[in-house]
Amino acid sequence: MTTHPQVLQARLLYEMWRPQEGHELLGRRLAEDPDDHEAWALLGQCLMSLERPSEALAAARESLRLEPQYLDAHFVRGWVLRRMGRLEEAEAAQRQAIRIDPDAWGPRRQLAELLLERAPDRPEEAFEHAEEAVRIGPEEAQPWETMYKVAAFQGRTGRAEEALRQLLRIDPTHTLAVTVSTEREAARPGTSAARAADVYAGGLAAAPESGALRENLDKAVYRMLRGTRWLALLCLVMAALTVDVFPTDGEAKDLPVHLGTRLWALCLMAAVWGFGAWRRYRRMRTGARLTVTALVRRAFWPRVVLGQAVLATLCALLLVTVPWSERTIPQVLFWLGLVPNLLSITHDRDKV
Repeated sequence: MTTHPQVLQARLLYEMWRPQEGHELLGRRLAEDPDDHEAWALLGQCLMSLERPSEALAAARESLRLEPQYLDAHFVRGWVLRRMGRLEEAEAAQRQAIRIDPDAWGPRRQLAELLLERAPDRPEEAFEHAEEAVRIGPEEAQPWETMYKVAAFQGRTGRAEEALRQLLRIDPTHTLAVTVSTEREAARPGTSAARAADVYAGGLAAAPESGALRENLDKAVYRMLRGTRWLALLCLVMAALTVDVFPTDGEAKDLPVHLGTRLWALCLMAAVWGFGAWRRYRRMRTGARLTVTALVRRAFWPRVVLGQAVLATLCALLLVTVPWSERTIPQVLFWLGLVPNLLSITHDRDKV
């Protein structure tokens, strides 16, 4: 039987991640010919992508009613049943698909992943099906994705690494492969928060659908914002020492402090912020810089952290720019900049 042109077009739409358009086209096709079993099976795939599993299962069953030996219908039925948590029925459907066509990689990769969930105590069977899937479809990304999952779950490090390399070779934007490789690079010892944010932003640019990368980028940016408090506190301490806010051993500097000394302190504070924050910020990828702004706008704790850093810095600036003639107000400014930071710095680490 020759596949109808409308079904071929709908399949292209589905493969282009346009399931709604594919669904509409198949609806028109089935209105013309309700006995097109290929259209029913593909309709099930579109419906599943649209998160309508009950309708997808009904479409797959209708396809099997019209053609009981149609491979794609068994595959779709098994896929839908797996998503619905009916794993035993899903396994039976995929095994039936393999019996119909042993050289189809789709049912084998689905069965391999199913066995990880249903029978983790039978690792060899899952691995065998994953191996067979990549043998049949060595240039397809999905079999290698399954191989990575199976091998990583079973601790077969070498095979998992090979699967990851193959995934990136076949599809450099593959979400799983990009996510794993990016997380590994960002987790290297000694990686700063700014560097991690850059790495995650680069990974997210390649795989924008990765929720894990987006979450990790937010966390890296939050680490950066927390780091600015230490810069602010350093400036606050420098300003306090310059003005001699808390004299020791009865030896107090004469107030007001000489203008040249205060200007020197301002230069040091500018250098701290320039090299410690601004220079790093300007060298970051655009995506990471945009995330800084977006995170501060939408989340509470990043605003708190940034506000604490700004408060401490403003207090430091007031300490060195105003020619104070007595120490009471400078002491108040010092504690005003210090205390709010100390109140949360020990327990706001994982707030994002």
